[in-house]
Amino acid sequence: MNFELENSPLYSKVEIAIAADIATAILPCGSQLPSENRLVERFEVSRTTVRKAIENLVARGLVEIRRGKGTFVTEPKLTQELNELSGFVEDMVALGRHPTARLLDKRPLPATKKVAQHLSVTPGTQVYRIQRVRLADGVAMSFDETYLPLDIGEKIVSNDLEAEPIFDLLENKYELPLIEAQYQLEAAKANEHVAHALGIEVGSPIFLIERTSYTEGDRPIDYERLYYRGDLIRFSTRLSRRTRTRT
Repeated sequence: MNFELENSPLYSKVEIAIAADIATAILPCGSQLPSENRLVERFEVSRTTVRKAIENLVARGLVEIRRGKGTFVTEPKLTQELNELSGFVEDMVALGRHPTARLLDKRPLPATKKVAQHLSVTPGTQVYRIQRVRLADGVAMSFDETYLPLDIGEKIVSNDLEAEPIFDLLENKYELPLIEAQYQLEAAKANEHVAHALGIEVGSPIFLIERTSYTEGDRPIDYERLYYRGDLIRFSTRLSRRTRTRT
C-alpha cells in the first residue's frame, strides 16, 4: 500500500491503519505486530515513520513493546468494582473471565514488623506466607502474597491452592467467616521479583493493594499484598456525598 502525503503526516496514516487492524481483530489482543521491516514494506515508508506510528500507538495504550520480543497488541483493561469484600475468583467470574492460579511458594516464616501489625501478632512470630500468580483466561493478572496466622496457614496449605480459593477455604471448610476488610491501594512499579512472576518488564506500572480481612470478633485472619498489572485492570467505586451539617 502506497501512502501519499495529503493533509496528515505519513506516520498518522500508518497509525490509523494499524489501529483499524486492531479494532477489527485482524490483529487480535495479545498478537504480535509484523516486524518493522514488514511494516516498512507494507506502507512504503521509512523506518522513522513506522517508529513514530508505533510510538503513538503505545501512548494510546493499543500496543506495548516487550524488550527483546517485539510489539504486541495490548489486552483490554478489566474494570473491577471496589464496593464489597470479594476474592479474585469471584471478581473474575463476575467479569466473565476464567480464573486460575499458579502456586509459587508456601512456607512458614517469622512475621516482619509490618506483617505482625496487620495480623495483630508479635514481630518474629511464625506466620504462613503463600505466593501465587492469579490468571484470567490464562493471562497473569496479579501476583499475590498472602499471610495467615500459623495455625490457620497450616490448614490452608494442605489443600490444592491452584484450584481452591483461600476465601472459600476459610469460610466454607474452616468456618471462619470474613466480615470486613481494610484496603489500601497505591500506584507502584514492579520490582524484579514481581515483574518475573507476572512476565512484565521491571519498572512496569502496577497497582499495589494491601488488604487485611477480619473474621468475627474483629480478628485479623488474612493479610495480603496484591500486585495487579496496571496495563490490564482499572478499579472503580461509587461514592456517596458526606452528609453536610448546616450552620
